Amino acid sequence: MANWIINNGVTCVTLVVWMGINIFLFVWFYLVYDVGDEYFYTRHLLGSALAWARAPAAVLNFNCLLILLPVCRNLLSLIRGSLVCCSRSLRKQLDKNIEFHKLVAYTIALMTAVHVIAHLLNVEWYNNSRQGVYDDLSTALSNLADTKNTTYLNPIRITSLDPQQIPTYLVFTTIAGITGVIITLCLILIITSSMEVIRRSYFEVFWYTHHLFIIFFAGLVIHGAGRIVRSQKDSPPHNFTLCKDRSAEWGRIPQCPVPQFAGNFPQTWMWVIGPMILYLCERLLRLVRYLQTVRYRKIVMHPSKVLELQLVKNGFKMEVGQYVFLNCPAISQLEWHPFTMTSAPEEDFLSVHIRSAGDWTEKLISIMQQLPEGAQGPKMGVDGPFGTASEDVFDYEVAMLVGAGIGVTPFASILKSIWYKFKDSNPVLRTRKIYFYWLCRETNAFEWFADLLQDQEREMEERGIGDFLTYKLFLTGWDQSHANHAMVHFDEETDVITGLKQKTHYGRPNWNKEFEQVRKENPSAVVGTFLCGPAVLAKVLEKKCAEYSEVDPRKTKFYFNKENF
Repeated sequence: MANWIINNGVTCVTLVVWMGINIFLFVWFYLVYDVGDEYFYTRHLLGSALAWARAPAAVLNFNCLLILLPVCRNLLSLIRGSLVCCSRSLRKQLDKNIEFHKLVAYTIALMTAVHVIAHLLNVEWYNNSRQGVYDDLSTALSNLADTKNTTYLNPIRITSLDPQQIPTYLVFTTIAGITGVIITLCLILIITSSMEVIRRSYFEVFWYTHHLFIIFFAGLVIHGAGRIVRSQKDSPPHNFTLCKDRSAEWGRIPQCPVPQFAGNFPQTWMWVIGPMILYLCERLLRLVRYLQTVRYRKIVMHPSKVLELQLVKNGFKMEVGQYVFLNCPAISQLEWHPFTMTSAPEEDFLSVHIRSAGDWTEKLISIMQQLPEGAQGPKMGVDGPFGTASEDVFDYEVAMLVGAGIGVTPFASILKSIWYKFKDSNPVLRTRKIYFYWLCRETNAFEWFADLLQDQEREMEERGIGDFLTYKLFLTGWDQSHANHAMVHFDEETDVITGLKQKTHYGRPNWNKEFEQVRKENPSAVVGTFLCGPAVLAKVLEKKCAEYSEVDPRKTKFYFNKENF
């Protein structure tokens, strides 16, 4: 348990605070509407459904305030920079922005479901009261109105329609009803298109439906203007305890004047206006960056359909492991896709490696393949750079870098930066040891990265620090012919697949063995474990970090970090 807290303690505290605020808001507003005197007559018409409609609405306001913040990438990068002097545990929370975004979205979906169901019941009970189905008090309250028709309690004012059609009429002719339908439909489309299978296979569907959030927030702000839930006004004084059983005498005796009601002032806009302004600034900054000129320095097609783009943009500065969003108007004016940079901060260009994995990337690769030799590619918009967990790699004494397939890209940036640091001078790094693991299904995938590793080997040996970097390459997709070929050439000085001195391993790593080795070689170190790869592997490594971390501060501790964008 203590080992688990080392990696997840701050996250748990954050979630407990968030959950505590949600629970407080729900309970507080539930009690306001369930026991508040001003809602006594409203409760008589609606019962407990009133509180069950309004309490989720309060939770919705809070979470709609939060939902945009985790996707304000520039804001997160700014915060990450301001926290550079703070603990790594605080900075790690920023790397879980998408997870928190999803958690808040699920909460919004749940509270919306409760809110909608409660209001459907409310509409039915309003209608029954208007038709005189219930007691005399309900009928009297439903018949209240003044010459301006503004101090009523029951929002159903029409009686000329078929009673069965009145609820539908109310939903589609009132501000609250129409906007409620619109924002619910938007939310359903956004949530369903965000499912993993759709997002990965049909990214464009995910991308376009996600932008329904604009309609969602517009409808959300307008929704409360309908003021469909009404409370009793203080003037004139009306004692419901005395007058509730004397509805026939309302307005006839001074003790029981006709009760007056008014809709509550809309509050949702006050919750969401700040995040909406921040997000608008975010989009304006993205537009400014999009308009900046980007030139192609080099276009390279690597094996396994991996495209390398080397781009030049004036004033562009980066740190290791960061990522950018790319937009190619020739494919789509609106779509932006994230890619980790493989270039180092010491280089005067930025580079990305793009694997064919969807319609957009396939179209981009096809366009680049058809270009004449030495020609400039299509217009490219670059937004970024943005921070990730890999930025913190040099804050650890020991680093374990784990890349799966194209997930090696952030570590290419790190290893390049190390190469430049040792090439130009003898830098003083806090990091004294790096373990690098790369898992690939195909042998061709190793080719574009092997040159960098060869340069690393040579540089480290020349400086007498060959043990600074330990790397292991794992071929996870292989057959017996691969194994036989490797066995024949096993005695050669370099690996038959990569040309490196370190031989390729066949199969998957034994993580227990790897973590035990790292702990044994670094008995009192703080080890940062960084992954860019699938969620399944993330669960395994996170579990191993907790398992092999020591509670004793004088012994080895593993901190898990994963790329998220």
